Amino acid sequence: MRYRFATADVFTDRRFGGNPLAVLLDARGLDSAQMLQVAREFNLSETVFVLPPEDPRRTRKLRIFTPRRELPFAGHPTVGTAYLLGALGEVALTGDETAITFEEGVGPVAVRLVARNGAPTFAELTAARPPELSPAPASPAALAEVCSLAAEDLGSWAEPQIVSCGVPFLFIPLRD
Repeated sequence: MRYRFATADVFTDRRFGGNPLAVLLDARGLDSAQMLQVAREFNLSETVFVLPPEDPRRTRKLRIFTPRRELPFAGHPTVGTAYLLGALGEVALTGDETAITFEEGVGPVAVRLVARNGAPTFAELTAARPPELSPAPASPAALAEVCSLAAEDLGSWAEPQIVSCGVPFLFIPLRD
C-alpha cells in the first residue's frame, strides 16, 4: 500500500519550528487499527487522516490520531491540515478568504483560510462545541502535590477545572 503524506510545522513561520504534524492526504482504504499504526510510526503528537466527507456540504472528513488513540478534535491538526490542503491545491482557494468545513468526531468544524496571491497565509477554526467546564478531579492542594508544587504556587484568581471542546484538559492556575 502506498499513501501520499506531508508533514507540516504549525503555528510558526519557519521550518522545524512550531508544532509538527503529519497528514495522509487521502487515507481511503485504511482502517482504524492501521491508522493507529501509522500514527505510532510517525510518533508525532497528532497525525491526520484525510477522507472524503460523508456529507457533500462538507470539505473533507478528518480523523486525528495520537500514537496512542484517536481524538475527536484537536486544534493544531485542524488548522494545519486546512492550510496544507490549501497550499497543495487539494482545496480550491476562492480569493482572499475561503470557508471550509471539516467533519470531525465532535461534529462539523468551520475553518477560514486567508490567502494572498493564491497561497494560504493563515487558518482559523471555530470550535464545533462551546467549552464545557467541569470541576477538577481533586482538591487544589492535591493537584499542587501531584505537580510537585507548593500550595502557595497555585493562583488564587481561579479554581482548577477541566475544560473541553472535545478533548478534556485540566487547567491549574499558577500564581506566576
